[in-house]
Amino acid sequence: MVKFRGPVDPLRNPLGRKAASLLVWRILSDQPPVIAYLFTTFPKSTETFLQREIVAMQAHGIVPRLYSLWGGGGTFRGIPVVRFPKWKLLTLVWMIPYESWRRPDVLKQVLRGLVTRRPPSWLNFWENMLGAGFACLYAGHFRREPPTLLHAAWGGAPATAAWMLWRFDGHRYTAAAHAYDIYEHGGDWWLREKLEPAAFVHTSTDMARQALIERGVPAARIHCIRRGLDRLPPPKRLRASRDPLRLLAVARLVEKKGLRHQLRIHAALRAAGIAFEARIVGEGPLRAELERLAGQLGIAASVTFVGPLPNYEVWNQLAWADVLLHTGIVAPSGDRDGLPNVIPEAMCVGTLVVTSPAAATTEAITDGVTGLVAQVDNSAAWVEALRSLSSDDALAERLRRAARRWVEENFNAHDNAGRLLALFRATARQEKETKAPTALSS
Repeated sequence: MVKFRGPVDPLRNPLGRKAASLLVWRILSDQPPVIAYLFTTFPKSTETFLQREIVAMQAHGIVPRLYSLWGGGGTFRGIPVVRFPKWKLLTLVWMIPYESWRRPDVLKQVLRGLVTRRPPSWLNFWENMLGAGFACLYAGHFRREPPTLLHAAWGGAPATAAWMLWRFDGHRYTAAAHAYDIYEHGGDWWLREKLEPAAFVHTSTDMARQALIERGVPAARIHCIRRGLDRLPPPKRLRASRDPLRLLAVARLVEKKGLRHQLRIHAALRAAGIAFEARIVGEGPLRAELERLAGQLGIAASVTFVGPLPNYEVWNQLAWADVLLHTGIVAPSGDRDGLPNVIPEAMCVGTLVVTSPAAATTEAITDGVTGLVAQVDNSAAWVEALRSLSSDDALAERLRRAARRWVEENFNAHDNAGRLLALFRATARQEKETKAPTALSS
């Protein structure tokens, strides 16, 4: 037992007891925060950036609690992923009345929103209802095992769940908002209302941050912290002869990827007499149409639709390619890319990048510095860019070096997770400081 010597025994003197309590509280406040991550689907093969974030958090000593509202489940890196069983939605028959009795003001606000606001799509309506259902059914779970913070990894269903859990029981929450949340059919139904009370909002592009500011989310609470690679592989050598030129696209076969434009660029290359081999990695609803278009343009023999590949195989494709093409556009629905992960991945390993200026790609690709930029409907500009990359070694090497530096400075998952963790810790500290006077006075 520790004995105190001197005129004051902190365990007997009231001021001493408060000081000792404050010391204990400060020690506890430095413990790693317990962060409950809410995902739509986790793990998901096309969302490797979220997996890398969790890996980097683990490297910083954080063991997050993982919840998947729709698909996924199992374990990830030894952490169980709690998957929301859909049959539990049947229990909403009695859980909604129960939670409504506990917090009738929350139910009134939700009902008012349902009556006064039209969702942008039925899909987004049901995404929000999924989040609301999860919150009702897991409210008791989070009361019994309260995390330091809830973190909604998306602005759709996860943010709805976090917002309602905050309204039910005061759980402090943070949220991330990505391009899909902000732009698809004009953006998520209740995005601003859900993000305004968040302790902070995480975006991965300046474009997304600016869009949220324009929607009324307080600028001081929006932090742009990029995604990242959990390891930076060494860059490959530039191929001495890039004839034929090896071209790669890694994309879901959907409207916003602009792949019809890309096939026309391939046809223009052929017409210009530039030999090339092209591979398109990915799957999606436009595949049959794109394969027909390749045949109509007379380039089917030069363009291979590879289909979906696991992430490690995508790295092999990047090693094969001379140039990554990204022909992103703003889709009719309003959806667009932020900064697709494959662009910094290509930059990291020394694969040259030519991109359209749509969305946030030019936050990484500065024309003539870290890559080349051309409008998707200007095939001649793409032909000229690719001709120069196939023959100008000095240009190619200069672009590759600058691209690698950009990745090292901006796209390291451990550094960026450290910045995100600092925000989590600061938020947790604010929460404990708010509660500390009550604890110390008792």
